[in-house]
Amino acid sequence: MEVIVIGAGIAGSVIARELAERGKKEVLVIEKRKHIGGNCYDTYDEHGILVHQYGPHIFHTSKERVQEYLSRFTEWYSFRHEVVARVGGQLIPVPFNLNTLHIVFPKEADQIEQMLIMEYGEGARVPILTLQKNENPLIRKVASYVYENIFLKYTMKQWGQTPKEIDPAVTARVPVVISRDNGYFSDKYQGMPKHGYTKMFEQMLDHENIKVDLGVDAREHLRLEKGKIYFDGKLFEGDVIYTGAIDEFFDYQYGALPYRSLEFSFEYFEQPDFQGHSVVNYTVDEDYTRITEFKHLTGQQSEGTTIVKEYPRSYEQGKGLLPYYAINNEKNADLYEKYRQHAKEAEHFYLLGRLAEYKYYNIDGMAERALQLADQLI
Repeated sequence: MEVIVIGAGIAGSVIARELAERGKKEVLVIEKRKHIGGNCYDTYDEHGILVHQYGPHIFHTSKERVQEYLSRFTEWYSFRHEVVARVGGQLIPVPFNLNTLHIVFPKEADQIEQMLIMEYGEGARVPILTLQKNENPLIRKVASYVYENIFLKYTMKQWGQTPKEIDPAVTARVPVVISRDNGYFSDKYQGMPKHGYTKMFEQMLDHENIKVDLGVDAREHLRLEKGKIYFDGKLFEGDVIYTGAIDEFFDYQYGALPYRSLEFSFEYFEQPDFQGHSVVNYTVDEDYTRITEFKHLTGQQSEGTTIVKEYPRSYEQGKGLLPYYAINNEKNADLYEKYRQHAKEAEHFYLLGRLAEYKYYNIDGMAERALQLADQLI
């Protein structure tokens, strides 16, 4: 072997394919799960509906290189993501925009709309923290509504925090969009792999120089010792790209990195439609944060429909849940740095991905990062 890649998600699959195509003759991909695709994995349920086993993944990017690259392995189903939130019995578009304004404040909407356009300009994305500081009481009224009904309780559920614990910097990123565009993303390219994510990954890993081993825990075969890499007890002098949880790889010797997790509840209904939308956020009520109805994501036609409810959970190793979202703060950054420095002791050991880098990536950002690492290695 010339290269060992740990993990067959987007990070591992992209870099494995790149290195195989650029001259590496033997690339071994080791995946702990029984399937490829990581959290993007999709499969048909018992009712014949294509579902995302680990929650919905919607592809969007403005990165030309990433779009061109992934398009080699899939055709695309054109899908423009629009999200609504259920607040007080109403379904309202989110992020909060001018359409939302006219639903929530019908009597004052025309006046507030003109104020917002004059103050910030049409098409602007204004952080609610900025609106909260505006001297106009009507604009502050909008900011208050967004903060209380769209941001605060949803964030408390998602991150398990009290209002005092929520970082003001997070609040500052929540926008009010001064436009009538209900699109959730503004990227140039938006869509879903036409035949599913798993099929895209199968195409990506289908290369004569790539071997994939599923259901294998890399920790049983790979170790770092005094700056050297050993595989099955023998010195390995090739490159190792690790995309798994870095604290787990080093047996939590500095302590466990904290994560938030998700629990999913799938339900099938013998009716053509459940909610009329791909995603409905529950920002105030209910224990779950959102419901996804898959057939609206994929354009699939069927007599029945499958939904999934997402329940945020704290992550504890060994409890059956997966680590999803790194909890970024100074303490956790310091802990991660200990693991990163440990990994750096081995010259040809590279960290790549959400868990290995303790950092959030969208699909396109992860693919771009993998391509950049491949550039660096070659």
